[in-house]
Amino acid sequence: MNKIITIDPVTRIEGHARVFINLDDSGGLEKAGLIVNELRGFEKILVGMEADRMPLITGRICGVCPTAHHLAASKALDNAAGVRPTPAANILRELMLMGHLIHSHCLSLFVLHGPDLVLGLDADPAIRNIVGVVKAVPDIAKKALRCRAIGQQINEMVGGRGTHPVTSVVGGITFLLDPGKKKQLEAWIDEALVLVQELAPIAKSLLMKQLELHPSMLTSWITPTWNVGTGNNGTLNLYDGNIRIVDDKGTLWKEIAVDTYDQYLKESVLDWSYMKQVHVGADDALHMYRVGPMARFNACERYGTPIADAEAELMRKTFGTTVHNTILQIYARVIELIYVIERAKQLISDPDINGETRVPVKFRGGRGVGHVEAPRGTLIHDYEIDANGIIRAANLIVATQQNYAAINETIAQAANDFVIGKDSDHSLLNAVEFGIRCYDPCLSCATHAMGPMPLEIVISRSGSVERTVRRGIQ
Repeated sequence: MNKIITIDPVTRIEGHARVFINLDDSGGLEKAGLIVNELRGFEKILVGMEADRMPLITGRICGVCPTAHHLAASKALDNAAGVRPTPAANILRELMLMGHLIHSHCLSLFVLHGPDLVLGLDADPAIRNIVGVVKAVPDIAKKALRCRAIGQQINEMVGGRGTHPVTSVVGGITFLLDPGKKKQLEAWIDEALVLVQELAPIAKSLLMKQLELHPSMLTSWITPTWNVGTGNNGTLNLYDGNIRIVDDKGTLWKEIAVDTYDQYLKESVLDWSYMKQVHVGADDALHMYRVGPMARFNACERYGTPIADAEAELMRKTFGTTVHNTILQIYARVIELIYVIERAKQLISDPDINGETRVPVKFRGGRGVGHVEAPRGTLIHDYEIDANGIIRAANLIVATQQNYAAINETIAQAANDFVIGKDSDHSLLNAVEFGIRCYDPCLSCATHAMGPMPLEIVISRSGSVERTVRRGIQ
């Protein structure tokens, strides 16, 4: 008998989607996946626009990660124009990105994941939200939200605006850092460094508690994948460096320049979703891979900052050098939150930050490719520009696309643990949502949303409906 369960909507992710879970005649899992029914059209919208507008326009793709798009677009234009920004410009751009990552990782860990970690996966959905967290642990919530606010303040001061920054342009940054702003940035970063050393152990302990309560998430939610992240000589760098492609055993396969990405990262279209998936093409085969904090942990040998490297060493001793447990995305994000604050401290202390921030630019026709490590993973902008500086073609590879195949595997694992042979709608809702949230997906980036769309989970077998579960439908 066909079994259909609908979850509408999946909560605490950026965007909306629908999940299907198909069972075979014997009741075993046949197929599962995330369906995104929002229209992807942003790359077509860009065609015909002036290239120098890309850092402003592409930031509007997403209100969650506009800074990453702003900087990836700027770097693509730098490469198209054949210029290298000054050291001060690159330092300020990277500092802007660090502010963005502080904000985003605090949001993910304490606002989106926080209700699961603090209140537990089995808590009533009516209280399993940020309000519930504030009531349960007000001191932790206050510090987490303050740390998030500091990230946004850094982003706003360097980027000119908090949500859609405006200061990064082709050839550099539009302002010189004055002593007053520098002093304020130093104070914010010092405050964040104190906060993260209090918050990181708390987040880690809350995660470990959930692993004790739900051990199957650690033992069965394992998806061996390849991993992709950015680094310099094995050291993580979220702003600049080569793209490192590491196989599922943790062996570096290739380290590539971003403008060669299309030789190795292969996009494909699914007939049941508007979101494209991406695989690594190697040895006449397509390999599923991850991007994001855990992938960067696997792809790079070190963070290059003392507190983050010490915590990473603990993670490796506990879980192995290369990790594939989906739940450990949260642990890797905790380490990366430490890193981005430590890295911000390094950047604001660099004397080169006080130099000139612009170089002369003259556009020429051709291709420009740029990338940064967005909070959710590697983000690539690829433009074809004509001799008049007009965009003639654009391709954007965003993190959630690259994680798409792995997300579908996680949904299947959640279905096996909490759907097959079980009747609890509550456990199903919690497990599937929690598994999806481990990737911190941003569906508006991945599909370039044109409006909201509810997410459903449909479990089917032999064409008949057994039960339907809804959340948030009138």
